Amino acid sequence: MDKNAQGIEAMQKNDLETAVRLFTEVIEEHPNDPVGFINFGNVLLSMDDFERAERFFERGIELDSKASAAYYSLGNLYYVLERYQDAAQQFEQAIANGLDSADVYFMIGMSFAQMDENLLAIPYLLRSVELAPDDVEAAFQYGIALAKSDMFEEAIGALERVLVLKPDDADAFYNIGAAYLAWQGDLVIGKTYFEKAVASDENHELAANALAAIQDLEASGE
Repeated sequence: MDKNAQGIEAMQKNDLETAVRLFTEVIEEHPNDPVGFINFGNVLLSMDDFERAERFFERGIELDSKASAAYYSLGNLYYVLERYQDAAQQFEQAIANGLDSADVYFMIGMSFAQMDENLLAIPYLLRSVELAPDDVEAAFQYGIALAKSDMFEEAIGALERVLVLKPDDADAFYNIGAAYLAWQGDLVIGKTYFEKAVASDENHELAANALAAIQDLEASGE
C-alpha cells in the first residue's frame, strides 16, 4: 500500500496526525503530483482549516488542470462555507474533467437547492438517483426539489421510492402528505400520511402540527 492509500486509511480511522505525516511525505517525495496536495487538503478540510485547504486544492489544480478530484474537493469546501454558487461551479468542473459519480451530481443538485434554484437542482438529483438507486438521501432530496417546483405527482412518486428503501422514513411520510394537500387539497390522504409520520417518529413536529390543524378543521365542521 502506497503512502497516499495509507494516509486515506488513516483519515478513515480519524488518525489525522498520521494522515498529515504521510501526505506531507508524499508531497516532499512527489512535489509535482497533485494527489498529495489534494489528499492533504482533504485532511485540512476535515479539520475546518478552510483557508489552507483551499490553497492545497488550488495547488493541485495548478499542477493538473484536469484533476477532477481537486475540483470536487474544492466544491465541498465551498459548500461547507455556504458559497453555493462557487461550489456548483467547482462540481461542474469536476464533471467536465471526467468525474461521473452519484456524489458529484448530488452535490451540484444540493448546491442549487440551497440557493432555492430547485428547477436547476432536479436534473442533477435525478442523475444522482440514477447512478445510486439505493441512496435514500438522494431519492429524498430529489422528491423535495420536485415538490418545491410544484411537480407534486412526480414528487410523490420519488418520495414513495424513499419508503421502498426506508419504510419508516417519517420525513418521507410527512412530505407525501404535504404534497397531496398542495396538489389535490386532499385532507383525508394528507392526514393518513401525517399519522404515519407521527407513528414512525412521535417527535416529528411538522407532522404533529399538520395533524393538529386538520383535526381543528374537522372539529369546526369545515
